Amino acid sequence: MGRGRVELKRIENKINRQVTFSKRRNGLLKKAYELSVLCDAEIALIIFSNRGKLYEFSSSGMTKTLERYQRCCFIPHDNTHERETQSWYQEVIKLNAKYEALQRTQRHLLGEDLGPLNMKELHNLEKQLEGALARARQRKTQIMMEQMDDLRKKERQLGDLNKQLIIKLEAEGQNLETIQGLWGCCGAAATENFPLHLSQTQPMECDLQPVLQIGYHHYVEAEGSSAPKDMAGTTIPI
Repeated sequence: MGRGRVELKRIENKINRQVTFSKRRNGLLKKAYELSVLCDAEIALIIFSNRGKLYEFSSSGMTKTLERYQRCCFIPHDNTHERETQSWYQEVIKLNAKYEALQRTQRHLLGEDLGPLNMKELHNLEKQLEGALARARQRKTQIMMEQMDDLRKKERQLGDLNKQLIIKLEAEGQNLETIQGLWGCCGAAATENFPLHLSQTQPMECDLQPVLQIGYHHYVEAEGSSAPKDMAGTTIPI
């Protein structure tokens, strides 16, 4: 007669529970040892009883096995590089697809390669172009207004500079008139202090036509004329 199937639940009888624990513990330790020897596996087994007693088995040392366990849990596995390479490859494929889509969109905006587009896509493209044109005109208007404001500022600055130059020129003119007035007063005072001689006030009498003598010609002065004449009575032009 064979053994029946044991129901997996907590054994209520304390003595039976302790006997079952001892048997199964020994069997588990034996199976761990056999598995490590037969399959060359690194095994570490830790058992705590209900009373807190420790039972353990390790094929390569408990500390060494636990350190290896921690490295495997907290440090990426050896196949991480392969997974990262696969991830980067997929990312490159996505970026290439996006780049091709952007190039196709750019050609469509330039009016090229419109054959494959249907009516809905052409309508959307027309809306995009109208929006882009409106934004370009708005930006152009803004730049023109900024340039006009700059020109107005420069005009005001030049006007202020012109006013300053006019004021400076008027001040220089007043200073020049003052200096000329001082010179006139000084000249009049000098005339009063040092009057001219009577002979200096009358003009000197002088011959209006100059006389030129060429060579050793003898000339005689004609009556009633101040021009010189030669021996034959001909007037010598000057």
